[in-house]
Amino acid sequence: MDATTRKTLDDLRSDDANVQYTAFVAIMKATDEPVDWVYDVWDEFLRNLRHKNNHVRAQASQLLANLAKSDSESRMLKDFDAVMAVTKDKRFVTARHTLQAVWKVGAVGPQQQALVVDRLAVRYNECITEKNCTLIRYDIIEDLRKLYDAAHDESIRAKALELIETEDDMKYRKKYATLWKK
Repeated sequence: MDATTRKTLDDLRSDDANVQYTAFVAIMKATDEPVDWVYDVWDEFLRNLRHKNNHVRAQASQLLANLAKSDSESRMLKDFDAVMAVTKDKRFVTARHTLQAVWKVGAVGPQQQALVVDRLAVRYNECITEKNCTLIRYDIIEDLRKLYDAAHDESIRAKALELIETEDDMKYRKKYATLWKK
């Protein structure tokens, strides 16, 4: 890892929110492509999924999702449930940021795709009793759409449409379905 990357990663822990955010944006951009320093930070980000600060939890989950494309050891297959746990975070904004990023894990390969689709389907069904159920469900259907656009696998479309059909409220069923009319 070069010194600039290390400094940017260190800035993620800054007490200055602006420095922290700038570092986060830079690391997200850097991890849009595979990076060779993935395992230098993997365990730290994994630990940060349980950090006391919700911003740190949200950053860690999004960064791990972005790092999945660099994960040549397929660690995400065993660590994905820890990421998914953050989709139930007590701070809804943290949960939502995490949920909106997990599709990236599924775009890595067939095993990851199957794992993500399965866990998103479970999350879709179990969120029915949660306060923000319709937003969670919308994000899940949107995740499946993004994953479908990346993988072009009809089984993803089929699963999304199957989930949409389980929605009792026609208003929301129609809203979710709009994501598939593109």
